[in-house]
Amino acid sequence: MDYFIVVVTTVAGLYFHWWLYVRIRRWMDRDLALSLAGADERKKAYMLACLDKARAQRVKRAELAAWLERQAAAYPQG
Repeated sequence: MDYFIVVVTTVAGLYFHWWLYVRIRRWMDRDLALSLAGADERKKAYMLACLDKARAQRVKRAELAAWLERQAAAYPQG
């Protein structure tokens, strides 16, 4: 019974740390997209849509910042 408690607690702890890691990465990606948008509300929505598009295209994490910067530069002004 003791081993069962240790295993369940360890698995729950590992799952929680994985979940927290994934959430923090998503928050950081969202903050990056929003920081590239500035104060423009339409551009914020555009950049969040671009972030969703990057996730759908499976853009690698190392390439995400440059990819989002290119999308921000391609935003139609005016």
